[in-house]
Amino acid sequence: MKKKHLDISGFLSSILAIIIGLAVGFIILLICNKNQAIPGFQTIITGAITHGQKGIGQVFYYATPLILCGLAVGFAFKTGLFNIGASGQFTMGAFGATLIGICIKNLGQVHWIVALLVAIIFGAIWGSIPGILKAFFNVNEVISAIMLNYVGMYLVNWIVGSWKIGGKQVLFNSLRNESYNVSQSAIIPKWGLDKLFPGSSANSGIIIAIIVVILIYLLLEKTTFGFELKAVGYNKHAGKYAGINEKKNIILAMLISGAIAGLAGGLVFLSGTGRHIEIVDVVADEGFTGISVALLGLSNPFGVLLAGLFIAYLQSGGFYLQLFSFSTEIIDIIVAVIIYFSAFALIVRLFIMRIHQKNENKEKKLNKSDKKRGVE
Repeated sequence: MKKKHLDISGFLSSILAIIIGLAVGFIILLICNKNQAIPGFQTIITGAITHGQKGIGQVFYYATPLILCGLAVGFAFKTGLFNIGASGQFTMGAFGATLIGICIKNLGQVHWIVALLVAIIFGAIWGSIPGILKAFFNVNEVISAIMLNYVGMYLVNWIVGSWKIGGKQVLFNSLRNESYNVSQSAIIPKWGLDKLFPGSSANSGIIIAIIVVILIYLLLEKTTFGFELKAVGYNKHAGKYAGINEKKNIILAMLISGAIAGLAGGLVFLSGTGRHIEIVDVVADEGFTGISVALLGLSNPFGVLLAGLFIAYLQSGGFYLQLFSFSTEIIDIIVAVIIYFSAFALIVRLFIMRIHQKNENKEKKLNKSDKKRGVE
């Protein structure tokens, strides 16, 4: 009953955060232009739907990396780790997929699969580094992961921009200051979504993301390995006492988290929508938005799925704010407010849980003392 109560309170806190975020967004629209505030707000709420199948398809396209990056962060949360390095892992996954997509051209129909597998491996390797530092040297994963975001960005920029063979650039198109186009065979298939949502960028990425959500849920909730990961996350000392290899689980948790973020990078850069690696000093937004998605989805895989779809829906609808002379950055403000209140609600929930635990411990001690007195 207590677990159900906490789940309901978490769900209600997320809904409240969404309402507050939308209210703040509406107030900003009023301040900017009170005459256009109502139609602008309606565009945010119904923009994706009013553009029919194309609008819905775009929501799925935008949601794919958000769901996977949110799942990467949420998975780490479940195991007691804060993977703030999803941006770097996303970038490494994008680099791995782009590398295979450009350099290897004779793989035929399995080209995109191989490219995605390399993206997963690159993301997993990058994610495992903070895990190794945490497990063996007790380095806080937040510090190491956020530093690796920038290391990954600059490393990829350097490799893409400077790798030459015979004086010719291998990956970099200097005329456009970005990586070359990947081979057509490396672009992930549409699986019929282009016909279902004509005119949109929807592809099989959203289906792959949903499959990964289900797999991670099953891993966490239905397997012994998942139980061990969560047990170490809840209380590493208790887990160690129970015979669970704490160091191995920390490394594996960060490795899996990085692999999911790497897959997100691969799906985006193999989507065939013109996304390329650009030589710019900017960390990938998707990883940080993933933190927002994980918080809003309460780190539950299916909650993350819904949160990713919701934020993508806002982004898709917010794109049309330009029709009313509003800046699309208003959507970023709304999302930021939603996440702020989601995080605040999470802190309140944790505080309440600790109070409950203290009260339970006191009751147990009193019951034990009462039993001793009865025996005497």
